[in-house]
Amino acid sequence: MPKKNEPPLIEQVGHAVRRMGAQSVLMSEAMASRFGMNSTDLECLDVLFLRGEATAGELAKATGLTSGATTTMIDRLVEAGYIRRDNDPNDRRRVILRVRPEKIGPIARAYEPIAQRTTALWSTFSEKELATVLRFIDESLKLSVDWIEELQQAEKARKKK
Repeated sequence: MPKKNEPPLIEQVGHAVRRMGAQSVLMSEAMASRFGMNSTDLECLDVLFLRGEATAGELAKATGLTSGATTTMIDRLVEAGYIRRDNDPNDRRRVILRVRPEKIGPIARAYEPIAQRTTALWSTFSEKELATVLRFIDESLKLSVDWIEELQQAEKARKKK
C-alpha cells in the first residue's frame, strides 16, 4: 500500500520504466558517440547481435524503422565493418545480415563494467523475483512492438488520405 501522498504502485512503476527507458537512451547515445556512430545504429547492431541473424525486412520490423532508414543504417554498419551481408544459400534473392564478432569486440569490452555491476545487482534478487521481472519485461516488450506496428499502420493510413 502506498504511503501517504505517494502515488499508487502501478504509477510508480510507470515512472520508473520511463526513467529507465530515458536512461537507456542516454547511455546508448554516450556509448555510440564513443565509437563514432549514432545510437540508432548501435541499438540496431545489438538487436541483430541478440537475434544472431536477420534479413533487412526482419530488422526493419524488429526496430520499427522504415525500409529506407533500415537500408541506410545497414549500409553504415557494413561500411564500418560491424556487420556483413551474406547471400541466403536457400534463396539467392535474400540477403542475411550477420554481426562480425571480431569487429564488435571493442564495443562488447566497453560494456563489461556495467554488465558486471548489473549482474551483481540482479544476483541479489531471488529466482522468483527475477522470473517476475522477466515476465514484466517480456510482456512490456511485446506491447511496445505491437504499439510501434499500430503507429506505423496509422501513419500509412494518414498518408493515403
